[in-house]
Amino acid sequence: MKLHEFQAKQLLARAGIPIPDGRMATTADEAEAAARAIGAPVAVKAQVHVGGRGKAGGIKVAKSPAEARDAAKAILGMEIKGLRVEKVYVERAAQVDRELYLGVTLDRDRRRPVVMLSTVGGMDIEEVAEANPEKIARGWPSPLLGLLPFEARSLVFAAGVSEKQRDPVADIARRLYSVYVETDASLAEINPLFVQKDGSVLAGDAKLDIDDNALFRQPELAKLKEVSKDEETEEKARALGFSYVQLDGDVGIIGNGAGLVMATLDAVRDAGGKAANFLDVGGGAKEEVVRSALEIVLANPRVRSVLINIFGGITRGDEVARGVLDVVRTHPPRVPLVIRLSGTEAEAGRRLLAGAPLGSRETMDDAAAEAVRLATQPVRA
Repeated sequence: MKLHEFQAKQLLARAGIPIPDGRMATTADEAEAAARAIGAPVAVKAQVHVGGRGKAGGIKVAKSPAEARDAAKAILGMEIKGLRVEKVYVERAAQVDRELYLGVTLDRDRRRPVVMLSTVGGMDIEEVAEANPEKIARGWPSPLLGLLPFEARSLVFAAGVSEKQRDPVADIARRLYSVYVETDASLAEINPLFVQKDGSVLAGDAKLDIDDNALFRQPELAKLKEVSKDEETEEKARALGFSYVQLDGDVGIIGNGAGLVMATLDAVRDAGGKAANFLDVGGGAKEEVVRSALEIVLANPRVRSVLINIFGGITRGDEVARGVLDVVRTHPPRVPLVIRLSGTEAEAGRRLLAGAPLGSRETMDDAAAEAVRLATQPVRA
């Protein structure tokens, strides 16, 4: 579960991490009032559950309340990476001297949290890690003891933080680690962590992702969960027990097993197409499960063909075929379907599908090529 910046900053402030004064607004008038209450200049920031807001024009600096109103009017309603902006956060503009990066996440290889600190902030940390890995200092505190004071100081020395900021940055690192643990987060990040011209340090941005599996013991955070119109399909799929991620292509994908679905995405790409989604129905998928999966994929208006790739181990090919036939007969899809069945009862499944208005292929590559070809055809009304 992702939190908005203003929500994450409230949690940081509660933990004693300094943040700029800010107000949330849903209209241009509210943004103007917030800027007047805070005192200009202010930053007007789009609140959506994606990164890259600044590059997309979702963050604007306003030198007066009137400018804040105009900035909010421009930002509200815009789309950033497919998500519509419905609220903005108005906060006092920082007097920035330089920017740092501070984050805590899970290192799956070491099976413990990793704290990362870099003097290169304000950028995608993935790019820094790829191009200049030596600019990111890392520490792996004990899950039992937490980030100890000497570990935090070691981190700031390793990152090359200026002497005046070493103590406050080390303190913020320990507090951020506490937030990470106490909220059952999968990611706690401050990027950028501002060093102001007077030498003070404060959180310029905040990102907090909460582990969905831990929400049962985070009732207050669970109340903050928001599902935008663009995320409704993913939420529906998650409720049904599917692993589903919407992508930006036009070939719908359904498979059983994460590895097979990823291989199917690669096959579609190799055939010259782009996948519209990742959907794993899991093992032992029954007729009703396959039917629900098809309905979810077909709900995406960008989908122009659907590729169903099933390898039957626990899953039976005839069960899959019945689910597909049920959808085709009761709600004829607006786009062509291509299915590849292999493994348990695959022959029986193919016999059931004989004569149905869909394509059947024996290999994944052939099925992917056919799905990509069909995605270029006109969609039936």
